[in-house]
Amino acid sequence: MNVLNIPFHLLKLPVRSVNSSCLSNYNRGAFGILKTQVKPFFSNSKNCSPKNFTDYESMKQEYKLEVPEYFNFASDVLDKWSEIEKAGGRGSNPALWWLSRRGQEVKWSFQDLGQHSRKVANILSDACNLQVSDRVIVILPAIPEWWLLNVACMRTGAVVIPGTSQLTATDILHRLQVSKAKCIITNEMLADSVESVISKCPSIKSKVILSNKYRKGWMNFHELYRNASSDHTCAKTKSLHPMAIFFTSGTTGAPKMTLHTHCSYGIGLTVNGRYWLDLTPSDVMWNTSDTGWAKSAWSSIFSPWIQGACVFIQNIRRFNPQHILEILSKYPITTFCSPPTAYRMLVQSDVSKYRFPNLQHCVSAGEPINPEVMEKWKEQTGLDIYEGYGQTETVLICGTFKGMKLKPGSMGKPSPAFNVQVIDGNCNVLPPGVEGEIAISVKPTRPLNIFSEYIDEPKQTAATLRGDYYLTGDRGQVDEDGYLWFMGRADDIMLSSGYRIGPFEVENALIEHPAVVESAVVSSPDPIRGEVVKAFVILAPTFTSQDPDKLIEELQEHVKKITAPYKYPRKIEFVKELPKTISGKIRRIELRKKEWEKALKLK
Repeated sequence: MNVLNIPFHLLKLPVRSVNSSCLSNYNRGAFGILKTQVKPFFSNSKNCSPKNFTDYESMKQEYKLEVPEYFNFASDVLDKWSEIEKAGGRGSNPALWWLSRRGQEVKWSFQDLGQHSRKVANILSDACNLQVSDRVIVILPAIPEWWLLNVACMRTGAVVIPGTSQLTATDILHRLQVSKAKCIITNEMLADSVESVISKCPSIKSKVILSNKYRKGWMNFHELYRNASSDHTCAKTKSLHPMAIFFTSGTTGAPKMTLHTHCSYGIGLTVNGRYWLDLTPSDVMWNTSDTGWAKSAWSSIFSPWIQGACVFIQNIRRFNPQHILEILSKYPITTFCSPPTAYRMLVQSDVSKYRFPNLQHCVSAGEPINPEVMEKWKEQTGLDIYEGYGQTETVLICGTFKGMKLKPGSMGKPSPAFNVQVIDGNCNVLPPGVEGEIAISVKPTRPLNIFSEYIDEPKQTAATLRGDYYLTGDRGQVDEDGYLWFMGRADDIMLSSGYRIGPFEVENALIEHPAVVESAVVSSPDPIRGEVVKAFVILAPTFTSQDPDKLIEELQEHVKKITAPYKYPRKIEFVKELPKTISGKIRRIELRKKEWEKALKLK
């Protein structure tokens, strides 16, 4: 029986295989066209084959998105999964599974999610008086209300602007002023910071706090929720209407407001959920990203729920490797996503004493992952790490997919969402092995999966386009097999004695030495070579007492053996910490600026 027809899923994408213990009707036309024969999938296999496609080539051929004039993720996807559940077509896997730091659990089905989010939508429409396209800043940790507010914003047509709980009062002031948000929703932890700057933000008309206490001048979320109706009619939003604004991480400058529409993520992230994450409704997906960043929207909202999978959440204040491993061991998490820094910390723990009976698929994104970390993780868990490359402005640009040969250090192949090329300054496609700019073809048709604009920054928006291409701002090269290799941000590439050198290849070589915990590589001025490679290195505790000059020489010789000798760092400085963005990415621009400013002062 065809339970219902989902307008959004005009995807022409057959299901290649689904967990045989999964939802009985998933392959029976629940989405109108997903009728392919189910193949058994065994969860105890560490080398599992793709569930939603056969191989990379078939994935590219199958991929096709059709965008309707009107689309709303809440009504066209989440509510459809709710109807499938109600009709008995989705099994007992929760839609959302939240675990508190004290071990308390919240499990919601898609029906529960619908009921709760409609109540919250009424709060936004009535108490906060938000209209379609009004902007609301939500600064909350990983608690269930954050997910409800995201869905409620979709239901009302309001534009959500997530923010990390690590924001300072200055950060909050900047975001409130440039976004012209009409409402802010946060908790007690940041309420004082908001109060200290709110007088400078005339656009704010309402403040909502999640607290068990009354606070003067604020509406209490819990009180509003208790009195809210669960009857709500979802706004009829066009696919191209604004849905969310994400501030970029600011690795190369001030954070920019990146605008996404209802379709760019709500439909566009199908490529992540269906192919890179390879999710089905029986999967439990845990993404450790902070709620303030686009990666949380990628892998904690849209990608899993497009596929009907369960989103697993834990509110983690500080990354604790042992705790992460215990959660992976104890709970039936099948798919795990975390940044390279987290995997690096995990492999330094005693992973071998844990067992992960349900874990099947591990992915990483945010920055390049070191091949040595991938190798250690595979040795300790039997699982590969599948790397993905994308941006706040896009969905998955390229990645390693199940069934594909893994090349450690490579970002994999282009995702089926984009025609990805490496080009020169004149937009000529470069041959394999030649470094250039990583770009996405936007003509004759601009892919729906790319952001609309940097709000109020027309010059910055225009600078992302050249000829027929969207420029990622990253440099790389493609090899003979079509795999892409990341060299660095365009601003991070160094030119020394005529050689172009990317920071990550040097950092990858350094991290393989036991003395190095973390490093950042930038250019440093040199009177003869113009600029040379300089490495800022955080040492492991057991090496801090060693002779620094001898250790520098040892690290230089080590890099020469690992990579091309001309890439070795001619300067090394040992530091206790590296400057990072709130999201944890290294701000090489700050280190480079200090190096060059220091040289100017010495002249």
